[in-house]
Formats: sequence, structure tokens, C-alpha cells
Amino acid sequence: MTKELLSRCGGKCELCGSESNLAAFELPESKGYGDARIMICDTCTGQIKTPATIDMNHWRCLNDSMWSQVPAVQVMAYRMLKQISAEAWARDLLDMLYLDEDMQAWAEAGIEEVDEDFVPHKDSNGAILEAGDNVVIIKDLNVKGTTFTAKRGTTVRGISLTNNPEHIEGRVNGTRIVILTCFVKKVMPSEE
Repeated sequence: MTKELLSRCGGKCELCGSESNLAAFELPESKGYGDARIMICDTCTGQIKTPATIDMNHWRCLNDSMWSQVPAVQVMAYRMLKQISAEAWARDLLDMLYLDEDMQAWAEAGIEEVDEDFVPHKDSNGAILEAGDNVVIIKDLNVKGTTFTAKRGTTVRGISLTNNPEHIEGRVNGTRIVILTCFVKKVMPSEE
């Protein structure tokens, strides 16, 4: 089966075109829809399996792969575009992507219900912030109600999210404060 997939994909990830670390991936929720296997790289696999690690720019590759003649590739492209539809470019691609009724049903079968009103918390670079993330303050901030300034370069560990997507909470100098997301940069696990 893997030989067949490798032959079909030409030695490249069927989503992003990478030629390294390829492995077969079976689309979840695909019973009764035909061949649900695609050949993808470990970067795509990791981000599909762990949505918190999604790099939005990586998925711009769907601009090409969504036009694949392989139904499973189209379905996976649709699911990923739906998952990152907070991005304007992803919504534009979704609007262009046409799936017939059966493929649309298959694609929708693997998508969890998403709150349409949900707006993610994003740092100054557009990276999505999750509760428990570590961030670095990128500008000296005067903290209202205190006598100190939160200095640029200060790491705030284990942030909490608020109802407002422009605010997060964290401890600086032992005091729990509200920080505007536009003044922080997410610390990626590789940087810790």
C-alpha cells in the first residue's frame, strides 16, 4: 500500500509538497467513503494531530493541494481550511473549493463543531495563544494601579485567557495583571 501511495504522490507530501519524512496518514471519520489514505510529511502530520501547534503560514500550501485529483487530499485540505478559517486567506480558499455532495459529507464528518463566534487570542505576530502558554513582553508597559513597569523582555509564564480576545492575564513581579495581546510574543516550545 505504501508503494502505491509513494507512486501516486511522486515522493512528495500530498498537502505541502515536502520531500522529507513522508508517511501514510489515514483521514479520521472516513468509513464508507473509499480510500482515505494520503502520503504526508511529519510536519503536516504533527500539526493535524496537535492543532495547538498549527503554523498558519505552513498551510498556505493548500492553495495548490486543494485542487488535487485525489478525493482524500481534497477532503483533508477542506478540513484544514475549515480549522484555520479565522484567517481571511483560508476563508477565500474555502469559498473557491468545490466538493460534490458525497465528498462534502465526508469532509464535514471529520470536523468538530466550531463556535462561529469564537475569536482566538493572538499575539503581536498573529500566533494563536492558548491558556498556559508563555509569552514575552515586547514593550515597556506601565502597570495601572501599581508602582512598577513591566519591562520589555520579561517572560510571563502560564498565561490565562480572558473573555476579551485582546487581553490575557499573567503574573509580573508577583502581581497578576491584564496585558494587551498586541504587546506580547508567544514563546514557542523550541525557544524555551
